[in-house]
Amino acid sequence: MYKFLIYISYTYAIPIGKPLENEINKRGFEVKWFSDEEEAKNELLKSDSPVLLDIEEVIAFEPHIILAATDSIPDFINALKVQIFHGFNAEKRKFEIDHFRIRGLFDLYCTQGPSTTSVFKNLQKKQPHFDVIETGWSKVDPLFPVTTKEKSEVPIVFMASTFTERLSLAYDNEVFEEIKKLSKTGTYKFLMVLHPKIPTEIVNKWKALENKYFTFYDTTDLIPLFIKSDIMFADTTSAIQEFLLQKKPVVTFKHFLEKDYLIQIEEADKIEKSFELALTYPEELINKIEKYVLNLHPYFDGKSSERIVNASIDFLHKNKSYLKPKPLNLVRKLKMRMHLDYYTLTSHNKPFTIKRKN
Repeated sequence: MYKFLIYISYTYAIPIGKPLENEINKRGFEVKWFSDEEEAKNELLKSDSPVLLDIEEVIAFEPHIILAATDSIPDFINALKVQIFHGFNAEKRKFEIDHFRIRGLFDLYCTQGPSTTSVFKNLQKKQPHFDVIETGWSKVDPLFPVTTKEKSEVPIVFMASTFTERLSLAYDNEVFEEIKKLSKTGTYKFLMVLHPKIPTEIVNKWKALENKYFTFYDTTDLIPLFIKSDIMFADTTSAIQEFLLQKKPVVTFKHFLEKDYLIQIEEADKIEKSFELALTYPEELINKIEKYVLNLHPYFDGKSSERIVNASIDFLHKNKSYLKPKPLNLVRKLKMRMHLDYYTLTSHNKPFTIKRKN
């Protein structure tokens, strides 16, 4: 009877853990949730999921495997620590440091596809205290199998924005005015979400646009909106990569990097023309999207959660003597203790292992 802990920080990680919870329950194993941030914890408490309220309850639970959709987890819990990622590499910079930062806390990285696996494999050679297994990403399991959608009578545009102000279309007043104008013409229907970290005043500004052709959704469960939509309009949010798995066009506003699988614009007055182009589903563009997706996440069976659970259990039992001890990380460990208001000298720097019974 394996015991799993799904460890998160923010509400946007809940849809990442839900498919894993379903998979674990299906097998008859035990699973509980923990969030080290109050907002996500309160959101979890509204659901039927079993939630641990504090770090003392986590320790008492004694999980075998922690599936973490966050960057940092406590070193003082003696469990196998598995990184499952809280997003795709958003490519906000020429090299996304945060996505590939090795914090010395995890035993196993369950990567999303070749484009991330290759980087983590190279990092593992330099810092051999963890292993890497490519599984696909649990969050996108509900997206598959992708069904061919008939184009809507009134084209539906899914809109999303990152929280980083310098990269976010949500802060751009010219974009706001253009979408406001288009939403009143009835030419398009807009379905919009904003990152949970975007300030309330910006969120309220966009919410005020609501009409027959513009709907604002206060949700982190994006997949139902992806499926409804014909195209996407965004900036540099990692939701772009999730949407592209459907092989539907994406228009980006001031994306930091030039990408041939995106329709990229720099001025708000080009938004409508770019929508018109995207809705033709240009063959050359779709081919480039398909090529990109195969490198990003070549799993279209909706079974990434199954692969993550399998990989975690197998690795739990594996002889991991080939791995080096994790780095001391004294400052990071102190910060985690301060964050959780839990102080202990206990620290587990070797990966948790259970020998298989013959």
